Amino acid sequence: MTKDNPDARDDFGVGTPGRRNPGRGPAPDGGYTFRPDTHPTAGWGAARSVAEVLWRTREPFAGTGAILRMNHEDGGFDCPGCAWPDDQHGLRLDICENGVKHATWEMTHDRADRAFFAAHTVTELRTWNDHDLEAAGRLTEPLTYDPDSDKYVPIGWRDAFALVGDTLRGLDSPDHAAFYTSGRLSNEASFLYQLWAREFGTNNLPDCSNMCHEASGRALRASLGTNKGTVDLDDFDRADAIFVIGSNAASNAPRMLTALAKAYRRGAQIVHVNPMVEAASRRTIVPHELLSMATFHATPTGTMSVQPRIAGDMAFLRGMAKALLETADTDPEALDGEFLARHTTGFAAYRSLVEATPWPLLVDESGVPEAVIRAAAGVYRRARRTIMCWCLGVTQQEHGVDTIREIANVLLLRGNIGTEGAGVCPIRGHSNVQGNRTCGIDHNPGAEFLDRLAAACRIDPPRTPGLDVVRTLQAMRDGAVRVFVALGGNFALAVPDTARTAAALRGLDLTVQVSTKLNRSHLEHGRRALILPCLGRTELDRRRAGVQGVTVEDSMSMVHFSIGRRRPASGLLLSEPAILCGMARATLPDSATPWETYAEDYDTVRATMSHVLDGFEDFNRRVRRPHGFRIAQPARERVFLTPSGRAEFHTAPLTPAVPPAGHLVLATVRSHDQWNTTIYTDNDRYRGLENLRTVLFMNRADMAERSLAPGALIDITSVARDGGLRTVHGYTALPYDLPRGSAVGYMPELNVLCPAGDYSTQSDQPLMKHLLVTVAPSRAPARDAHAAAGAAEP
Repeated sequence: MTKDNPDARDDFGVGTPGRRNPGRGPAPDGGYTFRPDTHPTAGWGAARSVAEVLWRTREPFAGTGAILRMNHEDGGFDCPGCAWPDDQHGLRLDICENGVKHATWEMTHDRADRAFFAAHTVTELRTWNDHDLEAAGRLTEPLTYDPDSDKYVPIGWRDAFALVGDTLRGLDSPDHAAFYTSGRLSNEASFLYQLWAREFGTNNLPDCSNMCHEASGRALRASLGTNKGTVDLDDFDRADAIFVIGSNAASNAPRMLTALAKAYRRGAQIVHVNPMVEAASRRTIVPHELLSMATFHATPTGTMSVQPRIAGDMAFLRGMAKALLETADTDPEALDGEFLARHTTGFAAYRSLVEATPWPLLVDESGVPEAVIRAAAGVYRRARRTIMCWCLGVTQQEHGVDTIREIANVLLLRGNIGTEGAGVCPIRGHSNVQGNRTCGIDHNPGAEFLDRLAAACRIDPPRTPGLDVVRTLQAMRDGAVRVFVALGGNFALAVPDTARTAAALRGLDLTVQVSTKLNRSHLEHGRRALILPCLGRTELDRRRAGVQGVTVEDSMSMVHFSIGRRRPASGLLLSEPAILCGMARATLPDSATPWETYAEDYDTVRATMSHVLDGFEDFNRRVRRPHGFRIAQPARERVFLTPSGRAEFHTAPLTPAVPPAGHLVLATVRSHDQWNTTIYTDNDRYRGLENLRTVLFMNRADMAERSLAPGALIDITSVARDGGLRTVHGYTALPYDLPRGSAVGYMPELNVLCPAGDYSTQSDQPLMKHLLVTVAPSRAPARDAHAAAGAAEP
């Protein structure tokens, strides 16, 4: 155990060990503990964690009742956590540990009210860590920044809306404003948001997809003619093999563990492809399986683990294709010749490319031995039906689009598209991130969508592409964006280059944050600033037309209702649709759009959406069916909306994945006790770490090469494409089962190392999992290094 300093932080005050451990407290001597965990996922560990969370809400009975209504089609609310689909077969406990944490986090009895803000200046709050900011409680009324007192002070809703409208109308161009979206926004709010922005005159609609699954959408559209996955939850019950690539389901989509356990019991093969051997690849005890809980019976959730180097996934997949093609010379059933002939194009060129790629190159670039690649290919060959899933471990790389297209290539070889139990499955993060894009949150919308929007809403939407996240950051720094509106999320902490982003936000004319709780983005604000508090997903939304429900789309294209039932945290809260309509009317006083009607009756919003969105016809009736409805995916029926009308093979060259000598490739990840930028404690149960976040997990040989003992204090320096360096000091190096040349640390603390200008040339995503870094013993003496842990140095 190595002592850690409770004052360790980065430029934003995040990563403070020892203070974020409600209910457990820091380790006995104030340090951390690290014992790699081998326990099953979920099970009693999750049950204990849920019990602690409910106790901390000080409402164990009502809180339990609320979460038991989560993910139920009979009047329940949708989990505000991940986008994994709900069970369609009557499961009553379709919940998980992380969903409970996320829901109860907004059920807190604590309040960040006017008395709280009267007692604390913004300058003081900037010194708080991010856990403590959110732990202050729910926001209760609209607030505006007062520069004379350096405090947020109350403002009425009407005056807040007027400030937004007056400022926007005073801009020289609508393109001087940007409208950011978090993945939690409902379908109705997403549609209203983009309608407001486009009627105002801009497509500047950056969203969290620009940082997570943009690569998935671009790759799948090019290969299959769709920007979404092709499988549903029932397909997991029919698959013979499931590949999980670049994802730790135990933390990112815990309910997926149920599907993996069921698949294992049927005899399916489950291959996890990840530089880290994560908890999801081992065993689980499904909490709603009472007999398993009572007997501590764990079910394996993986049959094979493959550890490519970071960014080596594409070479591994191409190696699988090469092994399969070699088998096809003597095994006529290794490939689906009929499918290839009828439904694909480009196979001959792809085959030639793969056959010309030597095994030594594939092994070197992937970091995976040839025998392991061939074994994985054997699993794929023996399976009649295969699903391939992936998450940000694939998308947040320079060549993420090529890698996902390689996933499609491999599936096409055996006809694993458009048949039951097979297909592509991007594992989406936040609960409605896919629905945001479906409902028009897109900086580069298609002409067909804009035509329908113009006809249905009688507006003239702009046709010039707008700004995504990385270009919004650049425009802020250049002075080309003057107003920034954010619906949910914690933009200042979620984006790359956090120190420079904070400076850019502080230079804006106006920042507007629609939020449930205080976070870092409220403190890195423009010269004028508003905090507009909204209802949470669990809370009752009563308007003049009665109790309102909203809809969300899960990661498998199911659209369903969500209705909160809890009493709102404050009588002054408004729903996101009501806030949006208020800002829109103040911005567009002469608009013919019925903003007031939309704010009071969401059925009227859905009626308009049904005329604009493909697949949403008869929206109000269909979404009220049990479990809602599924948006049709033509590729699932082997209808490929590509230029050729067929699924298209991709022949991209391999991109070098081996780091230069003396360098490592860093990937940032979440801990288990974290959801995006919300950090519940400093613990990471599944990786065996307690009370520490300023950490770098490293390969033992890489540590030895740098003369680093376990627990050594280190400085981490990222190397930007333009040669710029960014350094964090006083992190702790810990050995972990990782390939040589690969290292892993936590976001958002290490986002400061990711230059905003270093983004994928294929997807425009920041390279959060593809950072070139050097690691060295900390320059400062141990005591000073601890005090500076996380402090970034441009």
